Amino acid sequence: MKLVSFFSGAGGLDLGFKKAGFNTVWANEYDKDIWETFEKNHTHTVLDRRSITDITSDEVPDCDGIIGGPPCQSWSAGGALRGIDDKRGKLFYDFIRILKDKQPLFFLAENVAGMLLERHKFSMENFKNLFGECGYELSVTPVNASDYGVPQDRKRIFFVGYRKDLGMKFKFPEPTTKNASEKKPLHQTIGDLKDTAIPAIKKDFTNGSDCLVPNHEYMTGDFSSIYMSRNRVRGWDDVSFTIQAGGRHAPLHPQAPKMPFVATNVREFAKGSEKLYRRLTVRECARVQTFPDDFILHYKKLTAGYKMIGNAVPVDLAAVIATQIAADLKAVTERKKDTKVA
Repeated sequence: MKLVSFFSGAGGLDLGFKKAGFNTVWANEYDKDIWETFEKNHTHTVLDRRSITDITSDEVPDCDGIIGGPPCQSWSAGGALRGIDDKRGKLFYDFIRILKDKQPLFFLAENVAGMLLERHKFSMENFKNLFGECGYELSVTPVNASDYGVPQDRKRIFFVGYRKDLGMKFKFPEPTTKNASEKKPLHQTIGDLKDTAIPAIKKDFTNGSDCLVPNHEYMTGDFSSIYMSRNRVRGWDDVSFTIQAGGRHAPLHPQAPKMPFVATNVREFAKGSEKLYRRLTVRECARVQTFPDDFILHYKKLTAGYKMIGNAVPVDLAAVIATQIAADLKAVTERKKDTKVA
């Protein structure tokens, strides 16, 4: 089935849906730092480089589904919490505008769990009403990616809508790795990369082809007082902290001891082990986000690499959702065939 993708980023959603048999025929991404990475890893997809605000619905190909992750900074509990008052928050409306005009069988939109905060209640209700007015039966589900085979605590919210004439509502699949014993720990995820990481050049510039493993390089430089306010190390037997879009905020590698408590909102690196503390590399972050190793990121500064990976939907989580959607749509098709026969 044909997909159209908005706010595509590096294409984590697209890769996940590809695993379930979907084909992204057209994608839209406005950030120039991402274009080369997207086009070289999604060679069969046409990339539109404009802002969604400049795209008219008739320029978007007909499709079976529309997917995307509108910018989340406006809704993040770790950000300014401006929500719809931020122009980035309003991009959700352009997503809905095109959805209403194109009327695909389904849509999926992903965002941070901060959208569920009380201060955004009015905006959330407005979005729900608009999706309903567009003709879609909406399902809104908060999810922790670690419950679905992703080696990372990552809380997000998914909006999935089926066109009302399909006569069904999306039900999020049951967790596959909800218990601690089922989760994939860091030693299984990045253990083989431990000895091949290299530091960036001048804190943030890429080593390029000098990386023994593509993108296996980490940002250097100081750690802010906010960063040092809590432990940033997860052990080898744990899943990772959330992979964020900012390289300076990347989790620390599990080779280091967990950061000792000094005072309220103050931690430090363990005495005598300071050299063990480094940020995860771009490749390690990609592993945690379940991108395949043959997915190569192209950038001059590591900042862009961390951003692409940190903003992505984990590929394996996207695949779980896409597989359920594919099964639901197949059931609709078979039901219609049975009705015709009868």
